[in-house]
Amino acid sequence: MAEGDTVKKPSSWRILGQALRDRKTGFMLLFGFASGLPFALFLGTLFAWLTEAEVDLETMGVFSLIGLAYAFQFIWSPLIDKLDLPVLRRLGKRKQWIIPMQLLLGAILVTMAVLDPRSQLGMFSLLAGIGALASATQDIAINAWRIDVADEKATLDILSTVYQMGFRLSSLAGGALALIIAERIGWPQTYVIMGGLLLAIGVAGLFAPDTERGSSGESDAEVRALRRAGELSPTVRYRALAIVGLLWAGAIVVLLDFMIRSMTALPENRPDPTEFTLAWGPWIIIATIVVPALVAGWLAGQQRRGANLLAEDAPAATGASFALDHLYRALVLPLVEFVGRMGWSLVLILALVLTYRICDAIWGTFAYPFYLGELQYTKDEVAFASKFFGVGAIVLGLALGGWLLTALGRMPTLLIGGLLAALTNLLYADMAAGGRVISAVADGTGFSALVSSFPGGSEKLARLMVTIGGENLAIGIAGAAFVAWLSSIVSKQFAAVQYALLSSLTLLVGTLGRGALGQMIERQGFYDVFILTTWIGVGAMVLVLAEWWRQTRPGGHGVVAAEAKDAAVVPAE
Repeated sequence: MAEGDTVKKPSSWRILGQALRDRKTGFMLLFGFASGLPFALFLGTLFAWLTEAEVDLETMGVFSLIGLAYAFQFIWSPLIDKLDLPVLRRLGKRKQWIIPMQLLLGAILVTMAVLDPRSQLGMFSLLAGIGALASATQDIAINAWRIDVADEKATLDILSTVYQMGFRLSSLAGGALALIIAERIGWPQTYVIMGGLLLAIGVAGLFAPDTERGSSGESDAEVRALRRAGELSPTVRYRALAIVGLLWAGAIVVLLDFMIRSMTALPENRPDPTEFTLAWGPWIIIATIVVPALVAGWLAGQQRRGANLLAEDAPAATGASFALDHLYRALVLPLVEFVGRMGWSLVLILALVLTYRICDAIWGTFAYPFYLGELQYTKDEVAFASKFFGVGAIVLGLALGGWLLTALGRMPTLLIGGLLAALTNLLYADMAAGGRVISAVADGTGFSALVSSFPGGSEKLARLMVTIGGENLAIGIAGAAFVAWLSSIVSKQFAAVQYALLSSLTLLVGTLGRGALGQMIERQGFYDVFILTTWIGVGAMVLVLAEWWRQTRPGGHGVVAAEAKDAAVVPAE
């Protein structure tokens, strides 16, 4: 190349085209669909089937336990990161978990189809519970797979966007489409179809690429490295492990106790899952994330200061000590790596994780009361606007978000998406105040006339569609950027644990926020709530700007996980 010549940067459309042609992108769409389908079935349409089978509401309460598997999936994420399954390990590091879970889920759905929910409720609920655990487990592995296989062609940003597209499309297939199919051929046949889809994806997944699983010898070598000179002394590590291990064990005992009492107690004595999540959810997060993060911060500080380090190589661990070293590496080291890499920036990271999607995390509980109660829409109108039109708007938003990620970069898209998502709360505020602005937009663009021309359409429905469509379009852009950013800051070496822990933090803000928001709605009405959530969303954008500035600084620890080697850190765009 002649001096002075410059390398022309590929256009965003070319980069996007290369990513979409990569086979990893196709498998990511399938895996995203497989991730969202059980979620839609177990936490949505299953209750419609039970209602049709005339199962009483108190008995249905047992099935709400299924949501706990998704809420607390980070509890067993260390197993997914470090445990090899006999024989299945040949499939690859992540596929050894993904493929069996998908095949198990498919078999469970087909088996549920041959059961009668009324006369075989015990087996029916047991299968649903096992299915939820399998679904949550595949979610952990799929998120880690996405981070592991991303490269220069199938970038982390594009894979994260495509994953969410698959997830959203499956929510439509497992929700509204499943209801339509069941109305015509029945629930058992519908679940056979859905189970067949998961079985087919599981078979197709055998051909998906994956990172190679290291041999057991390599894993043992990594553990032995903990006893080299300059590493923390075993005594200090074991004390930290004892604290973290006891806290995690306590959280598991609390969850198991609640689940056992829920499954065995009489309906009138059965604990309420919502009350349990409200009362114990924050404490479980504190015990399994907050306190362990503080312990990890102390350990990282010891290493930086050169305190409590081995002066020379320690003798190789054997027996119980070797097992404890393995447990430390699986449970504590992912936290130490993340906290040590981020330093005080961890406070900014956690604040952004907690606030960026705060409106989505809280609002879902109150959406239907607002549509059906406050605005007096019919169930059919809400179903069409939110399930069909709304899902289409989200998918369009995700596609736009994926292009923005390629054209502008991760942080600009994170800012744009978050700001748009915050401002769409004003659409709901206008609806709560009578909808004059929304009506003017719908009428002025001809959208009201278009919707009214269809059977069942009306100007009132057009207003709801504009509101939900605008919000979901913004949510799609914000969601694409947020998942890409969250995936970029974790280490490939500990992807399953770190991503599961960070994503679970939305549970904390959702759990605490719903009660306060419900009280505010009762006292002041929906309008003031939407104004408040708008300001909260705008405030989160200040954190996005701070994170953007952090990543531009030398040593800002912005990571592109696709390009990281093991736990290496490279600057983000």
